[in-house]
Amino acid sequence: MATTDTTSAARTRGLPLPALLALTTAVFVTSLTETLPAGLLPAMSGDLAVSEAAAGQAVTVYAVGTALTAIPLSAATAGWRRKRLLLTAMAGFAVANTVTAVSAHYALTMAARFLAGVAAGLAWALLAGYARRLVPAPLQGRAVAVVMTGVPVALSVGVPAGTFLGGALGWRTAFALMTAVAVVLLGWIALLVPDRPGQEPGRRVPTARVLAVPGVAPVLFVTLVLVLAHTVLYAYIATFLDRFGLGGATDLVLLVFGGASLVSIWVVGAHIDRRLRALTVASTLLIGGAAALLAGFADSQVLVYAAAALWGLGWGGAPTLLQTAVADAGGEQADAAQAMLVTLWNAAMAGGGAVGGALLGLFGARAFPWSVLVLLLPVLAVVVGARVHGFPARRSGA
Repeated sequence: MATTDTTSAARTRGLPLPALLALTTAVFVTSLTETLPAGLLPAMSGDLAVSEAAAGQAVTVYAVGTALTAIPLSAATAGWRRKRLLLTAMAGFAVANTVTAVSAHYALTMAARFLAGVAAGLAWALLAGYARRLVPAPLQGRAVAVVMTGVPVALSVGVPAGTFLGGALGWRTAFALMTAVAVVLLGWIALLVPDRPGQEPGRRVPTARVLAVPGVAPVLFVTLVLVLAHTVLYAYIATFLDRFGLGGATDLVLLVFGGASLVSIWVVGAHIDRRLRALTVASTLLIGGAAALLAGFADSQVLVYAAAALWGLGWGGAPTLLQTAVADAGGEQADAAQAMLVTLWNAAMAGGGAVGGALLGLFGARAFPWSVLVLLLPVLAVVVGARVHGFPARRSGA
């Protein structure tokens, strides 16, 4: 009996990796579907008989679909069982990527991309909370970290691989492959991911009231401004580097950033259950350090690579930190809080592109790292100030 009890305790302490890796793959599909057009724009624009700028709206339309639908769809499906909802979202990706792969018409392609964004809104509002429900409270942060690994893998491996496949076999093949991954994932989820119930009707509150829950508003503010700061620089990194004669090194700079992001996720996963507040402060300071290096020493290739490493170390674990913080603060309304975070995240990404374009036109590429530093000041102030609710020194249940 003692041996049985010990084995049971060990299983309770361990992470259900087959289930969590299925959720990681769902994050990978979501992230790669969003960013894949970036490496395929010339071929897409040629096939669809539109300009590259028009083809680039495939990314914008996706983000709009997510931002517009994440909150209302999350509220409408709050009572759905989690597996059913996740399967629906992944089926949405399969349909959207299939239509994108075969479409010969620009309007139909944009409609498919909007559908993919809607599926992403469902998925992003669901995945972190689902991962938390699969493990005991002391392992929830680590479970979310495992699932969020799909983001840097998609950006650092998936996008270059998709771009290569698009060049070798055609851009439609890259989207068809995404459909194949989504179909395999549907079976994986059906077989190996445990189901969990949705929210009981009596416990739901209007989405607007979620903002009144202590700690939710500070986390959402930090999310909005931190993602805005990151996107202002990330969206124009090639332009910034080209300004200092390093345009040819953009791929290597992003590779360093991606590798450091993976390290960041590992560190955050190992310590988030005990040090969420300290890690969030460190993340903000690391991104600030990277911006300071780029602001003062962008003409030094060595220091640019150092900045990319600091940036990746600060940014890689940020999605895990913010989703864990908002879920902790939201409590029983965690799913609604997650939906609000997803909406603000996508709004900040869209806003980052717009703000970056304005800065480039008014002040030139040198303004990018300085704008990051300015935006990080209120982020750091809110994180430090929200020591009771939002970013507490010790997580409840950890």
